Amino acid sequence: MAMRHLIKPAHRVASASLESQRNFVSIFYAKHYPESAYRRRGSFFEALGPETSSRPQKKDVSSLSFLNIEAMSMSIYRAPNIKLGASKSYQRCRLLHNKQLAEEQSQGDRLDDSSGHKEETPSLTDIKIESGLPATKPGEKPRIVVLGTGWAASRLMKDLNSKICDVVCISPRNHMVFTPLLASTCVGTLEFRSVAEPIARIQTALSKSPNSYFFLGRCINIDPKKHEVYCEPEMNGSPTSANKKFFSVSYDKLVIASGAEAVTFGINGVHENAIFLREVSDAQNIRKKLLLNLMLSDIPGTSEEERRRLLHCVVVGGGPTGVEFSGELSDFIRRDVHQRYAHVQNYIHVTLIEAKEILSSFDVGLRVYAIKHLTKAGVKLVKGIVTEVNPGYIILSDGSRVPYGLLVWSTGVGPSGFVKSLPLPKSLDGRIGVDENLKVPGFEDMYAIGDCAGFVESVGKPVLPALAQVAERQGKYLARELNRIVKAGGGYAGSTVSVEGPPFVYTHLGSMASVGRYKALVDLRQSKESKGFSWAGFLSWLIWRSAYLTRVVSWRNRFYVAVNWATTFVFGRDISRI
Repeated sequence: MAMRHLIKPAHRVASASLESQRNFVSIFYAKHYPESAYRRRGSFFEALGPETSSRPQKKDVSSLSFLNIEAMSMSIYRAPNIKLGASKSYQRCRLLHNKQLAEEQSQGDRLDDSSGHKEETPSLTDIKIESGLPATKPGEKPRIVVLGTGWAASRLMKDLNSKICDVVCISPRNHMVFTPLLASTCVGTLEFRSVAEPIARIQTALSKSPNSYFFLGRCINIDPKKHEVYCEPEMNGSPTSANKKFFSVSYDKLVIASGAEAVTFGINGVHENAIFLREVSDAQNIRKKLLLNLMLSDIPGTSEEERRRLLHCVVVGGGPTGVEFSGELSDFIRRDVHQRYAHVQNYIHVTLIEAKEILSSFDVGLRVYAIKHLTKAGVKLVKGIVTEVNPGYIILSDGSRVPYGLLVWSTGVGPSGFVKSLPLPKSLDGRIGVDENLKVPGFEDMYAIGDCAGFVESVGKPVLPALAQVAERQGKYLARELNRIVKAGGGYAGSTVSVEGPPFVYTHLGSMASVGRYKALVDLRQSKESKGFSWAGFLSWLIWRSAYLTRVVSWRNRFYVAVNWATTFVFGRDISRI
């Protein structure tokens, strides 16, 4: 039976009012952001663009883009001079601001970030929702709906007991990506299938159980009162069409594990010209672009200046992903390009741009080792802030212009537009707020895990970093708790059975990063301030490879990875452009 609902897709309402955003930041900064605190954070405002180079006043804020304002408002709580009172005031300002946004969004208009063009959001008669899965009937197993197929969602579904509950997964991809090895696929060290594990292999009930399903789609809204999620089918990234069919899924327990999205700080041109490194499709695009530039640079008539531009690979972001990709790229250049593209071997080079220090979460000694090794491998390290991205070149904060043929953006992640649009409690950095048991406070039968979730302020714990090991252990913890709740008879929607378990506790197990040429870093400290063991060099590289080989989800993929490594060592990397 067809049902009609008013739906506001996240990608259409995430930026409803630029003016209200400006007012929010202007009011808050004028009250709680003293000049001394701003001076300490000057580099942050430089990252947002030249228009923020002075202390924000109301007249200055009016010129900022929506994403500038979002980045500023999300970062306020980190300012060194803002005390707890200001933090609470920020929350009050944010609640008032969200209320204003909700009122504006209800009018059915959307303000586009770049052009100011308004689009109407779907009205009550625009979208027809066909109930794909109605509520569970008496005698059926409780239904757990999971949004996402990342680290948290995959570990959760792997450990859920499908004998006592039905599992429904909704995600725009049907596989989990083993992200620590994703950089290796960009240059042919590993095949793409080696880092992708089908979700139906992780939780076999999705393909075998009659009441468990995987739906290829995106959640666009949630109705907590009706215990329903509303989704749109994934059509290979095509924009929402008026003819697209939407569907709803009823749940007994809902787990939001939709992940995060890359942070661009509102810098113009990033989405249009840079490539992120978060999905297998991103790695495929990087590989195609890299090999295309190598072949184009060898065509007769190509000028020396154009050849140097085509073969200049720029990586923005000095975190583990950016450093590992730079290391893999330098290995590829030194071993494979020099052997198979001799005509252009002297033109190709790599530049790594970071605003502060590379690998800032690692031990100081390991950072020094990484800098020396990358420099020796031919990677040029630049300390600077990107202010503008254009086709073929970027502009840094000092005004210098850096040409590029390949631009990879790896500056971290933040809340997605979908997460921002949900009327749920939020953590201080804008993620979905959860309590110590990973429940969403004030919303029955709803949980959030992974990069999209963070502790609410009342918990008194810091927001955990967006790391794979955090997400995986949250998934493991929540699966154990849900299995216990279902066994106790509390698995159905609105159940009065109370089952309280121990709170989630995270202990950092350490960090690892490869820097190329059979060298890696291993940092076993539990935090930046604590003491612990750390190693760098060939032994660390063996530990890095062994650890990740054992962490690959299935024996099938472990076999693929081991064979790929051996093949690359003997025959070199695959340079086919397919």
